[in-house]
Amino acid sequence: MNTSRTQQFGLIAALAGALALSACGKKEEAPPAAPATTPAPAAPAETAPPPAAPAGVEVSAVDLGTAVGPDQKVTAPTTEFAPTDTIYAAVSTTGTAPNAVLDAKWTFQDGQTVNESSQTIAPSGPAVTSFHISKPDGWPAGNYKVEITLDGKMVASKDFTVK
Repeated sequence: MNTSRTQQFGLIAALAGALALSACGKKEEAPPAAPATTPAPAAPAETAPPPAAPAGVEVSAVDLGTAVGPDQKVTAPTTEFAPTDTIYAAVSTTGTAPNAVLDAKWTFQDGQTVNESSQTIAPSGPAVTSFHISKPDGWPAGNYKVEITLDGKMVASKDFTVK
């Protein structure tokens, strides 16, 4: 019996060895090599959205008239002017900004530009900026318009008449 057991153990050992050798003969494919780059930094976990930008400056009104006071507000409002009047446009703004650009473009009824002017403002709350046009020899009778732009965007217009 000892011989038979010895033979069984020998046979088992031979089978185990054969299995081991056959397993060693297989080559596992290595995963493809990653390109040699610097890894990107990990994205931060849940971050708060950036704070909203301040509202900035907005035009709240445009008033026309023949005079303005020291506060730049129109003191004699009208939309009908005499040919020799100085014509004022008082542009009221709200909000704050380190700088903003207001432009006034004055046109005659056929679209002809009468005058263009620009002012840089730095308001820290409600403010009024005035523009004006004058013509000592008199404006031709007709319909006119002033268009106000804020940082290049048209924000208001007012029609008026010279009689």
